[in-house]
Amino acid sequence: MTEQTFFIFGAGYSGKAFAQMRPQGLSVAGTTRSQDKFPTLEAAGIEPFVFDGHLTPEIRAQLARTTHLVVSAAPGDDGDPVLNAAREAITHDMPLLRWIGYLSTVGVYGDHGGAWIDETATCRPKPGRSTMRLEAELAWHALGEQIARPVAILRLSGIYGPGRNAFVNLENGTAKRLVKKDQVFNRIHVQDIASALWFLAEGDYGGVFNVTDDEPAPPQDVVAYAAEKMGVAPPPETPFETAQLSPMARSFYGENKRVANTAIKALGFAFGMSNYRKALDSMWADGSWRGEGESDRRSPIRQG
Repeated sequence: MTEQTFFIFGAGYSGKAFAQMRPQGLSVAGTTRSQDKFPTLEAAGIEPFVFDGHLTPEIRAQLARTTHLVVSAAPGDDGDPVLNAAREAITHDMPLLRWIGYLSTVGVYGDHGGAWIDETATCRPKPGRSTMRLEAELAWHALGEQIARPVAILRLSGIYGPGRNAFVNLENGTAKRLVKKDQVFNRIHVQDIASALWFLAEGDYGGVFNVTDDEPAPPQDVVAYAAEKMGVAPPPETPFETAQLSPMARSFYGENKRVANTAIKALGFAFGMSNYRKALDSMWADGSWRGEGESDRRSPIRQG
């Protein structure tokens, strides 16, 4: 059997957690947009490469040895940057490729009025980022069919973990308790993203998988729970209607749904951090909540 070799396009927060969970002796390479990030990738056990939208000879050589491809790069107005640059290489120059994993978002479902949904739900994303994500999902699925390789689409909810959580936001004074009637969000601890990726890769599973916790909850409850754990006063509740929010943050509150992780559980996967209390308890107990200085750049809902 061919030795497993992994390559991550977009080795950021989730990619580094995935690499840190790798079995001993297994090779993981990955890309970043700046050579300045090389030390953090290397610290996670990732052989680093710069990807600026074009494949270098070094990346092409690495892809030729790759058995498992993980894509965590976001699409833009011009489409998926990895497909734009690497479609031909994936199709013709990756003879050992067995499996592709694509990290997407539950945002592709759009708003479902707070109802429970699973992977069979209709996708009705808002124009913009979520629509581009769904288009990218479909393009990766089509490529997988073309080359007869399984593609796992992981639809992630709001990511949190070491360095990105309500404890950090309380400590640095950025935590908010925004209250919108009946609003809930799912979350996913980065450790469970990494575990789910390894599980799907090792089984060569393809399909669509919601990678999310079991307990969608109001964001203000998460902040209050973290504050109680820290022994500090929670910030006051702020009505959503009067809150000063960026357009991106406000757009998150325009969607309300309860997302079930039916498909991956049906394969036998178990989530380690199945709700926010379990995750916050764990990070507080082992001191991992501060992380290694990772900033929270993506999702405004991570404060919850």
